[in-house]
Amino acid sequence: MATWEDVRRHALALPGVEEKPSYGGAASWKVKGKSFVWDRPLRARDLEDLGWSEQPGPVLGAAVPDLGAKEALLAEDAGIYFTTPHFDGHASVLVHLDRIADAELGELVTEAWFARAPVTLARTVERQAP
Repeated sequence: MATWEDVRRHALALPGVEEKPSYGGAASWKVKGKSFVWDRPLRARDLEDLGWSEQPGPVLGAAVPDLGAKEALLAEDAGIYFTTPHFDGHASVLVHLDRIADAELGELVTEAWFARAPVTLARTVERQAP
């Protein structure tokens, strides 16, 4: 449902964000030099770990506030959110971009931004109630 243009629109609507290529030239959105959402093509090892023969569609990586938030998202909807052993112990989640609704994507991108933005910058943005 969502596209990279939707990610771009949500990310660039937040203060202090810049779009810069990441590893291998994939798109990445950063706040004050810290990536908060990024294009995360699956590597051969990821596919092997997941038991998949090929990547099923575009994959977005997104920062989350902590491992508890990651576990909650993974439990909420395994059809949208997933992870690989590469991200074990890391406060981030992988997202099947073409399976997430735009409103949920906007919330995810904003929460990822809050997870990485400096406190002084985060205070300039009103946080919406879930």
